[in-house]
Amino acid sequence: MKKAADVTVVIPNYNGINYVDACLGSLYEGSLVPEVIIVDNGSSDGSADLAEKKYPMCKVVRFRENKGFCRAVNEGIRRADTEYVILLNNDTTVDKEFVFRLRKAVRGREDAFSVGAKMLSMQEPEIIDDAGDLYCALGWAYARGKGKNRENFSRPAEIFAACAGAAIYRKSVFDTIGYFDENHFAYLEDIDIGYRAKISGFHNYFEPDAVVYHAGSAVSGSRYNEFKVKLSSKNSIYLVYKNMPVLQICLNSLFLLAGILIKLVFFVKKGLGRTYLRGIGEGIGLCFSREGRRRKVRFRTECLGNYVRIQMELWMNIARRLK
Repeated sequence: MKKAADVTVVIPNYNGINYVDACLGSLYEGSLVPEVIIVDNGSSDGSADLAEKKYPMCKVVRFRENKGFCRAVNEGIRRADTEYVILLNNDTTVDKEFVFRLRKAVRGREDAFSVGAKMLSMQEPEIIDDAGDLYCALGWAYARGKGKNRENFSRPAEIFAACAGAAIYRKSVFDTIGYFDENHFAYLEDIDIGYRAKISGFHNYFEPDAVVYHAGSAVSGSRYNEFKVKLSSKNSIYLVYKNMPVLQICLNSLFLLAGILIKLVFFVKKGLGRTYLRGIGEGIGLCFSREGRRRKVRFRTECLGNYVRIQMELWMNIARRLK
């Protein structure tokens, strides 16, 4: 066991009593042991107390109420006094080489902002949960490899953004592009920050040898629910407004409209059509709000080449998604 002096793991926690012990246990059994910060979002189930008592070597930061994923991880990132920060969901367990593999991958790429791990289903470990996230001109974000056999996606690759449920970030880049946008609260915040990094010329990668087992919605049964659908649809509108210059929004407008209509039909069939439309409305409202306008990424001519590369990727990812 070796101490990772340049890596901090930040774990946002909200009522994770069923998972946090196994998560922390797997981290401390790893070949490379990092600093660990748990940021508790006002849990009422004793999970923060469990972490504090059983793992006194980890730091526990407590909020009185649930401030959301973005506020929690921002707090942890700011408190981390290391070159790299790993964000990790509390409903995960990690392979013994997890920290070592992510650290090696990001250190070996000077242009990297983030490197995402290979997330496998905790219930069906042969099935991929996420092998890096892609984003397309339809306004859709999706996980590479989801539902496929774990033997697929076995090579390192460049991706649009790393899933913030299990990824390492170069902390210095946050000073350039900003931290996670707390207007998101949760959902699509990792696509947003990966997008901002790409605009500034940084890259995001996938490392298949860094393995994580993720419980996720397979346990909660909440893959589609009103809270998630409304927040995701709200954030999908905000994400486009925030990161695309006006000309790029116009260029993609027909694709974006088609993406909204296809999703609407999908959620109507699931009885969540009104919820989806409420989220779209809230997203439009956020874009026109003072806070939304303040957060918009300003176009910089020196980043024009990056915008062109991103646009080509947005179009290519439509074909990848429909395939």
